Amino acid sequence: MTEIKVEISDLKGEGSDVIKQLADFLKEKTGAEVKSEGSQVTVEGESHAVSKKYLRVLLRKFLHKSELKDTFRVIGGRENILTIKEKKLYEEEE
Repeated sequence: MTEIKVEISDLKGEGSDVIKQLADFLKEKTGAEVKSEGSQVTVEGESHAVSKKYLRVLLRKFLHKSELKDTFRVIGGRENILTIKEKKLYEEEE
């Protein structure tokens, strides 16, 4: 059994609908058990179905599909933890 946590505190500003859609998307694609609690989504499943690398690809696909790719990015943190972080946008000064 593998358990990977996805830190989504930055994504919470987009509303609870986005988090529910993310949980449903991950459940549909991995067939694993997905729980969202507080600022984390936990994915539990068999190790071949839920790898950190595959989950990162799925998170990127979800951000692209939800048109959030320009605002957020996926970062691999400590072991078995991925983070969806808001991109820092630098304004050009003239």
